[in-house]
Amino acid sequence: MCLCAFAGKSIQFLDSLAFDMIGAYSLMLKYFNASRIVPSRLLLSVVAVSVLLFSSGCGLFGAKRKISVPQLLTPMVKAEKNQLIEEVNRLSTVKSIHGKVEIQFEDTSFASSGIADQYRLVDGTITLQRPGQIYLVIQFTFVDIAQMASDGEHFSVAVLKGDDRYRRFVKGTNSANYQRLDAQANGTTAKTNKEKTEKQTVSALSNLRPQHFTDAFMIRPIEPNNSMLYVQSEFFNEEADTRPQAKKNARVMRGYYLLEEFSNAGGETKLQRRLWFDRTNAIRLARVQTYNDKSELITDVSYFNEQMLGSNATASLPSRIEMTRPQDQYKLSISYQDSASVELNRDYPSKAFVLENKWGLKELDLDAQDKKVTSNQ
Repeated sequence: MCLCAFAGKSIQFLDSLAFDMIGAYSLMLKYFNASRIVPSRLLLSVVAVSVLLFSSGCGLFGAKRKISVPQLLTPMVKAEKNQLIEEVNRLSTVKSIHGKVEIQFEDTSFASSGIADQYRLVDGTITLQRPGQIYLVIQFTFVDIAQMASDGEHFSVAVLKGDDRYRRFVKGTNSANYQRLDAQANGTTAKTNKEKTEKQTVSALSNLRPQHFTDAFMIRPIEPNNSMLYVQSEFFNEEADTRPQAKKNARVMRGYYLLEEFSNAGGETKLQRRLWFDRTNAIRLARVQTYNDKSELITDVSYFNEQMLGSNATASLPSRIEMTRPQDQYKLSISYQDSASVELNRDYPSKAFVLENKWGLKELDLDAQDKKVTSNQ
């Protein structure tokens, strides 16, 4: 018999018993107000129902059962806004970086269809210097695929991979936003798999912008008494468990502090950056999201595996960086090959960040060709 049915019969029995007791003590009750009989009966019934419902499996919410939920990672460190700012500025003290890296490129132009093209892992040599200078050489099996540079205002990209039809030298302005470039070869269509691969690779490399690397590696500091407004909040994010001992497909709940940076130009408040700080065990800058004047996400950078880099001059910095450019439709994962061989805080002359077209490649000036769409991004 269901416990609910049993509970119903028990209530009837107790109700009857209550009346018998009231009749047996009718002589006593005549000395009391008769209106107390009804509350007495009601109280007894309520107590009986409560005991039976909450002690049985036929309660309002059914039987209890255990479910698995993501584990909250602990301990979580507490911090004030000034401590978060100090962590950003600690990572901003490095003036220059030079080292060997591994680069994984992913084309996300078909992400809305659930498709992303991931290209093979390549080697690179990167040199960066504040405020926005970079020179990057990308290689595969010791052969240069591309070189790119930026002096902080303008950039150049030399695509050296594949057939002569696909090679090019691209020039543009850092502060401009350009339409996505496709690899074109005098109107011809790639027929073989090799030609298609070369065309896709050239298209991917042509759309890389060296200043995006600079922004990801050389985190912009938070200057004291600047005109920006900073707001701190907390956030809990369910994500994949990346700990070494984690089980396959395991999920965890990780606690973060968010520090949002707002500008107030022209009386209109706009979000510029959102900085994520992992609170597990220590305060660590884990992610930086950057927005344009339309409040669109333009760069999403995540930082992993912080360790000591350098030999002479050293600093504790992320050894792996993932950068996503939603508007440019690509994602990059960059890791240092050897943390000890990284050179920090060396002074480089301006000419170290100038890329000349010494290969005589066909030049594509994005400004001259009126490829510019918007500015200040």
